[in-house]
Order: sequence, then C-alpha cells, then structure tokens
Amino acid sequence: MHKTRSVDLDEGKKAEEQSRFLAQLQASLNVIPAYAWCAAPSGGLTFVNKRTAEYLGLPHDHPLRFGIDVGAQWDAHIALLHPDDHEKSRKSWSTCLRTGEFAEESFRVRNAQGGYRWFRSRVEPLRASDGTLLQWVGVNVDIEELTCAEQALRESERSSRSAIDGIAGLVAIMAPNGELETVNRQVFEYFGQSLEELKNWGTSDAVHPEDLPHVVELFKRVIASGNPYHIDQRLRRFDGEYRWFETRGVPVRDDSGRIARWYVLHTDIEDRIRALARLEQMQSDFAHMNRVATMGQLTASITHEVNQPITAAVTYALAARRFLSADPPNFREVDDALSLIVKEGTRAGEVVERVRALIKKMPARKDAVAIDDAILEVIALTRTEAANNSVSVRTQFAEGLPRVQGDRVQLQQVMLNLIVNAIQAMRGIGEGARELQISIDAVPSEGGVRVGVRDTGPGLSPESLSRLFEPFYTTKPDGMGMGLSICRSIVEAHGGRLWAEANEPRGTIFQFTLPAVQVGP
Repeated sequence: MHKTRSVDLDEGKKAEEQSRFLAQLQASLNVIPAYAWCAAPSGGLTFVNKRTAEYLGLPHDHPLRFGIDVGAQWDAHIALLHPDDHEKSRKSWSTCLRTGEFAEESFRVRNAQGGYRWFRSRVEPLRASDGTLLQWVGVNVDIEELTCAEQALRESERSSRSAIDGIAGLVAIMAPNGELETVNRQVFEYFGQSLEELKNWGTSDAVHPEDLPHVVELFKRVIASGNPYHIDQRLRRFDGEYRWFETRGVPVRDDSGRIARWYVLHTDIEDRIRALARLEQMQSDFAHMNRVATMGQLTASITHEVNQPITAAVTYALAARRFLSADPPNFREVDDALSLIVKEGTRAGEVVERVRALIKKMPARKDAVAIDDAILEVIALTRTEAANNSVSVRTQFAEGLPRVQGDRVQLQQVMLNLIVNAIQAMRGIGEGARELQISIDAVPSEGGVRVGVRDTGPGLSPESLSRLFEPFYTTKPDGMGMGLSICRSIVEAHGGRLWAEANEPRGTIFQFTLPAVQVGP
C-alpha cells in the first residue's frame, strides 16, 4: 500500500515537472521571431505560438494559443495547407510518427486573409530523459520571398535558355577566364558532344587543325585584354565535315567594370564562302573575257608591234649575208648585224609575252607590284593604236613611288581598258589636239598611289558619269558595258577606289587609288 502511494507520488511529480517544462517551452516559443507549434506524440496539434496564431487568424481565446490539448489530429488541420501539398504533408508526417525521427519539408500555409505563403517546416521530437516522447516541436520559416526569387531565377534561366536556343547560330557563354559554362541547343546538335567534351575544344578536333594555332593564340590575347574579337574559322560537325563560321565574342561587364562573362556567337558562313568563291570565279572569268575582247580590239596594233621587230630582224639578217659575201668578209659588220637581230627578236618576244600574260587565264596573285613598270608595259602595247588614231601620249610619273600589293595582270587590265577607252573617245574629234596624259602620284594621306588617265575627248554627260560603272551600261554603240564595271571590281578588290570626272577644258579623267605594300619593321 505504501509502495503504491510512493509510485503514484513519483508519477505525479514527474507529470507536474513535465507540465511545467512544457509551459516554459510554450512561453519561450511565444517570444521567438519564428512560427512555432507543438503536437502531441500521437500527432494532434496542441499549441501554436503567438506569431503563428496571428498568421492563421486564430481568436484570442482559441485553445491552441494556451497549449490546451483540444484533441485535434493533424488531419483536422491539414486544410491549412495548399491543396497541392496535402499528400506530401501526410506522407512526411506519417513517416515522423512511425520512425520518431525529425522531418523537414516545404509547404504552402494559408494565412488569415486566405492567401498562401511558402514555409520551410522542421519538426523535432522532444523526449524525456528516459527517452519517452513528450512532444513534437515544429518551427516554420517563411521562405515566400526566397521561393519567389528562386522561381523567378528558374523562370529567368528558362527564358534565357529559350532565348539563346532561338538564336540562329551557335551560342556559347564563358566565364571571365574563358572557361566554357553553357551552350545553346544548336551547339550540342552541331558538334554532337557533351558540355564536358566541348570544354576541351582547344585540344580536340572541334577546330580545323590549320586554324587551331591562330584561334588559340587569339583567344589567349582577348581573354587577357578583355577586348571583343572577331575571327573566321572552320568547325567540325558531328559527321566529320568542317564548315566555315564567323565567330564574334564580346565581354559583358558588371557595375564595377569587371568582366562577368563572355558571350560568343558562331554564325555558319559556309554557304556564303562558297557563294563568294563562285562569284570570284565568275568575276575572274568575266575579267578574262574582257581582257581577251580588249586585246582583240588591238589585234592590228599588236600585229604591227610584232611585225616591226621581225621586219627589222630580217633586214639585219640580209645585211649580215652581204657582209659575209664581201671579199674579204666584213666580220665586224656581221657581228653588229647579229647583235641587232638578237635585240629585235627579244623585242618581239617581249611583246608576245605581254600579250600572252594578259590573255592567259591565271588565278589572282598578291605580289609587290611596281605600278609604274606595269603601266609602261601597257603603254607600249597601245602605242601603235594611239599613233593610228593621232593620239599623243604623255606620261607624268612621280619618283620614288611605293610598290602596291596585288595582281600585276589585273592592274594592267584596268589600265588597258582606261587607255583604250580614252583613245576610242577621241576618234570622233574633228578639231583640237588628241592628247592622252597618264600620271602616277604618291598619296601619303591615303597610304598609296593615285593613277590618272586624262583624255581630251568630247567628255561625258552628268547622267553618264553617274552610271558609268554600272554593269551593262555603255556609251559605245558596240560596247558590252562590262569593262568599267570589271575595272572598279578589280580596284576595290585591291583595297582602292576608281572614279571619273570631267577634265578641263574638255574630256574625261579617270583616276584610281591603290594602297601601298605594308613594309614590316
């Protein structure tokens, strides 16, 4: 009897201590700046702190404010959560009750106004010294702003991904040090490689072996300098074919001016490169046909240029025979005659070689051309044509002219067209001198030379001057209208410009500039 009473006293004291402890716990939870709550070992909600009660809109006399066990089970209060979170909440809480272990999960909880906010909830078991489960204590942290920010970030990432995936090109985003961070869908589809494989582009076959050294060197320089860059390179497709791409990279800087990342766009220009190659071939073919046609106009003059030295050589040969048949033979005169034969034969050969060079179809070259020598050769070819049309030719070449870089034959073709056009323009002049002046000046301000071809013909109307270089436009009854258009294309391909204007007091002047060869240090 005494033993039973002692046990009852111990149990009562223990219950009283536990009740006092729980009351102290609830008092502490009421003052912490968090949303806290308690539940019985069975799962029934027994207490919510002041902040939680206000959030839920509980009346001031609600039992849960005072830690009174209202016998409520969790399922009775699950309606406080967003409907989409009910099942997740049941599973999480059931696991807690079954295992007696803590749990942590995110839920949306309804507030007093009927709206929902995201909370991160963590519940811990509160046990007595003997391990008996006394209460479940939960703390909810409002993560609405964080969740919204994360959602906005995910949405931004999705939008950014959609944006770069929608770009008609291969897009790569790199860290400030040049390390590849991400690429758009087109990059994966083109290369057929993973992001990790693409990060090794500098040592893989992604870039054509012939382009790789230059690309790597340029890449190192721009990463170090932070300057935008532009380069054409060949990139290997997943099936092994290399295609030409135009690559542009720009740095994006933060408010402090530091590079935050690099954006790189690769644009496929393979079709453009092939089209340009075909266009260049067509232009080359047109230019060749134009040279042949122009040389055809000079057939009589060229024939005369060749016949002259041949006729002279025959004359010298006959004289040599007479000197040999003399008694005694005059070997000194024979030797002089033979020397002249050699000279005239060389002269004829040079004329033929110039004609062959202009007619022969050859790929364009990039040489350091002495423009004065090249023009003198063209003047020599047209000398008879000028004489036959009573045109006097004067030259005015500056001294110490720099060389220009380009194709000698193409530049000679320009001069040939301009000289022949000038001679033909002066055919119809009844009165007045027919003068053709060819000049070459150095133009330091433009870093090259300027060539001028002046005639004293009838000149051109303002309308003709404005349309002179259009394809198929001509002022000649039998002209094709391609010569001057081809000449302008050639000059512009050499980095220069060609134009025409009225010559005073009459005639027309054609001028073109060419950049000088850049001499290294």
